[in-house]
Amino acid sequence: MNPFTRFLRRGQRDADFDRFVAYWDRLEWLTIQVYKEQIGAAEAQEEFAQVWPWLRAQYGRWQPALELIWRQTRAAGEPTQTDPFLLLLALESPAAIRGDWRAMQHLPAAREAINQYLLRAT
Repeated sequence: MNPFTRFLRRGQRDADFDRFVAYWDRLEWLTIQVYKEQIGAAEAQEEFAQVWPWLRAQYGRWQPALELIWRQTRAAGEPTQTDPFLLLLALESPAAIRGDWRAMQHLPAAREAINQYLLRAT
């Protein structure tokens, strides 16, 4: 887990958002590991099958609030134009992560949106 997010979550009182963040942490970790070829796509499939569907089902609840924040972030050095959460949730399999530099460039925007949301909630 991102150390700053861990710090911010200590004061978090919204168990539902905390659970969303925990699942997002898993998505982020898996995305990085597969992209860097630390783990194979086949090895990542079980975790992918648990994390992506759950987040796809739950993101709508948080999307309006997070959109206000991610629109103020940057991805690939430019103002973020694409919802970084939806971009990553659109990946259909762990194999799709390999070589997807655009997805990697949007991970920080999603993390920043989460952290900003947590800062505003405390």
